[in-house]
Order: sequence, then C-alpha cells, then structure tokens
Amino acid sequence: MGRIGEEMRRVALVQAEAFHVPVALFNDFFFDFFKAEVLAALIYKLRNSPPDRYACLVAEEADEPSQSQAPFEKIIGVVDCTVQDEGDILRNLQGVQEYFYVSGIAVLPSYRRRKVGTALLKACEVLALEWRQRFMALRAYEDDSSARGLYAKAGYRVVSRDPGWVTWVGRRRRVLMVKELPVHDF
Repeated sequence: MGRIGEEMRRVALVQAEAFHVPVALFNDFFFDFFKAEVLAALIYKLRNSPPDRYACLVAEEADEPSQSQAPFEKIIGVVDCTVQDEGDILRNLQGVQEYFYVSGIAVLPSYRRRKVGTALLKACEVLALEWRQRFMALRAYEDDSSARGLYAKAGYRVVSRDPGWVTWVGRRRRVLMVKELPVHDF
C-alpha cells in the first residue's frame, strides 16, 4: 500500500491503542482483530465520503524523526470529523439541519497531558468553520472525567445523557456535549 497505507495503519494503531479493552485470554489476537476493524473503517470512510463531509486529522510529534523513524511514525494523535444529521443530536441544536461530529479522538499514552488533545480539538474547530458548520458535537463516557474536562475546557457543554437503563445491558453511560461556533454568515 506504500506510504499512505503505512500512514493509515499508524492512525488505526493509535485509535486501537486508545479504545481497545484488554481481554484476559488471547489479548494480542483480539487487539490485532480490533486494529484491523479500525483500519477497515478508516479506509471505508476515506474512500466513500465527500471531502467536505469526513476528515481524519492527525497530530504529529514536533521533533524531527530519527534516521530509523519513518515520517508516519510521528503520528501521536488522531481524531475523526464528520458532518452528520442524526435526529437525536439535532433536537439539541437550534436552527440547523446538520452538525460537525467529533469522534475517535485518541492520543498515544506517552503523549497524554501534553495538550495534544487540545490541539486536535482546535484543528476540528477550524475545519468545522471552514465547512461552514455552526455546531460541534461529541459523546463522552459520563464517568470519564479526564475526557469531559478536556471537552469542557474547549467550550463544550453537556446537553443530554444516555438513559440510566443502558447500564443494565452492560454499556457505559455517555453524555452528549455540544459547542456552538461563532456565527459567520452561514
């Protein structure tokens, strides 16, 4: 697949490392399977989405790569950005038919708490404005105070929560957070 293929594999690795839930037995097997799923989804979205409806943004290490380090190995963070029109989210937004959805934000563990997530969110906002969107939305786990703190500092506010019964079926409860962007003759 060449360099682009390796770059996509690195993006999938960063997201897989952030979201994989370890399994007691056969963890390596399940991690490899999960990473392949993430890569397949990334390739699908890149091939099947118009350029103003989906983007995968990456954060790269600021230092120059060593001689043995390929350029794609500098990827330390990633986020997916999609223009969506899901009714469940739109009912929380006023006067729009679609919104900018932020998902899959992931930063390698050794780079967390270094403002990489903040930089990715700022890049998302720039892109949302370029795509002429008025609202940004994302979901976070209700019990993930680190992520929710990051989003709150970036200007997102909680507008709704999953119903309490979702925990009965083994899922973690999520919150929907929204940020309204400055109005610019949309």
